[in-house]
Amino acid sequence: MSTPANSLPGAAVRGVAPPASVAAGAAAASSPSGALPSTPTGTAIKAPSKWRTRAPNILLPLMTGVAFLLLWEWLVTINNIPKFVLPSPSLIFQTLIADHEALFRALRFTAAITLSAFFLALISGLAVGVLLTQSRSLELAFWPYAVVLQVTPSIAIAPLIIIWVGLDRLWLALLLLAWIVAFFPILSNTAIGLKSVDHGLRNVFELYGASRWKRFRYLQLPSALPYILAGVRISAGLSVIGAVVAEFMAGSGTATGLAWTIVESGNLLNIPRMFAALLMLSVFGIGIWYATAFIQWLLLHRWHESETKQEN
Repeated sequence: MSTPANSLPGAAVRGVAPPASVAAGAAAASSPSGALPSTPTGTAIKAPSKWRTRAPNILLPLMTGVAFLLLWEWLVTINNIPKFVLPSPSLIFQTLIADHEALFRALRFTAAITLSAFFLALISGLAVGVLLTQSRSLELAFWPYAVVLQVTPSIAIAPLIIIWVGLDRLWLALLLLAWIVAFFPILSNTAIGLKSVDHGLRNVFELYGASRWKRFRYLQLPSALPYILAGVRISAGLSVIGAVVAEFMAGSGTATGLAWTIVESGNLLNIPRMFAALLMLSVFGIGIWYATAFIQWLLLHRWHESETKQEN
């Protein structure tokens, strides 16, 4: 005795609709868990808002900083610590407001040296890195001297550079010393990135007869971009350190940046003013770091794994 056509799950394919019970059983059997309750009609699963996902990234560091400042204020007050040993955060803030003109003038000097050294290191590091990777002979000839420039302590050559430049142009000596510190990370990361191209893709470009410029534009540069941006972030932080250390090593009142303000305040035991200058320097360095991080995200978030969100 043959089975009726409308009792089979595949009967709908032949134009005959199966009974409701058979259709429900077939749907339950095909479900991964056997039988799962269906989502009610008209009910949508709402994704968490951007603020809800980003709030911990903002609030958690902010709350930690506020708690640290409150603890600092409480310890200084309860122990009666002298202000020339450790000033309270409230006194540092008052000093920052009272001496804001001199402090911001010093910040402009340090920022000018830092940003000039950073952009000079960016341009020269990229140019030299590209040149060294395009010619094996150039790399063998000049790479050891780039390493020597990096490993030589800046404090050892600072007096010589200041003598060559002269105290009347101390800003140029500070610029050169800060550039020396910030130059090598961009150079090394550029060279490593340009040499880290996938060999299979390189062979494909050569197989199709791509010119040197097309290989560089469409293969080497995109592959090296994450390395270059990592070097840029490192160099941005080192440029701040290089400018401050160079100003410390200069040891002259003709330098009017934040580093000299810190030295002068320490000599006068004006510790609140020293902490105010340190605070401005830290905020400036953090600003440069996050600015370069935003540029890195802007250039990589659409295609590179380091900046894309995981789907799971």
